[in-house]
Amino acid sequence: MSYKASLACAGAFAAAASLASSAFAAEPAPTPPPPVPIFTWTGLYLGGQIGYGWRNDNIYYTGFDPATGNPFSASVSSSPSGVIGGAHVGFNYQIDKPGGGFVLGLEGSVDGTSLSNTVAAGLGAFEGGSVTASTNTDIQGSIRGRFGIAWDRLLAYATGGVAFGGFNTNYAISAPAFFGSSSFSNTRVGWTAGGGIDYAVTNNWSVFAEYRYTDFGTLGNTQLAAAALPAGGALSVSRTLSQSQVQVGFSYKFDMSLPAPDLSMF
Repeated sequence: MSYKASLACAGAFAAAASLASSAFAAEPAPTPPPPVPIFTWTGLYLGGQIGYGWRNDNIYYTGFDPATGNPFSASVSSSPSGVIGGAHVGFNYQIDKPGGGFVLGLEGSVDGTSLSNTVAAGLGAFEGGSVTASTNTDIQGSIRGRFGIAWDRLLAYATGGVAFGGFNTNYAISAPAFFGSSSFSNTRVGWTAGGGIDYAVTNNWSVFAEYRYTDFGTLGNTQLAAAALPAGGALSVSRTLSQSQVQVGFSYKFDMSLPAPDLSMF
């Protein structure tokens, strides 16, 4: 091959290499896939719940019988039960540590209920009479703290705080010589405690199951209407209120970018 031919070949190879380099340089680099979101329980959430509740009401009657001049007493147990359902809102904060984390939270809930029951008690020698109590609870709610242990998307938690409820009662008093009734509406504040399991189906949606026990204390010494009693007669009632409930529900968590402290040193 002549010197001129060699130069021509070398020039051709150089031009081809330059074109190939330009082609590769013009091609954009592939875009890396977005990172997989890291799940956390931290965030504001809201949702709904539905379940079943049952209550243990102990009703105590005391009074005075003008016919005999003697005091008297009677008691009866009532067990209202029914469907409970409503809404909740809360906030969780996850403290990360190896293998999971601690979750601290605050939650408020409001439920409408169909809890109701009717019971009757004889009043002994009191004019041969009896009293019937019809009770129902139309609304209840709570404000509770929460503490849980998380294993990724599974959260087991305990909860407790203040509970409130609205209670309606109608008392019907009957005897051979008279009949009367009295109605009362009371709002009670008590305490509630329980626990449950929460599972995050996605980064935003979760489902839960929960049990709670609630003590509303005592509705004390409500004087029944004197007009319902014979002259000189007296009758009052007190009720102790405790309740159990089981509920299932769902929550939607809003994404938040709060940093969680690292407790790996512990």
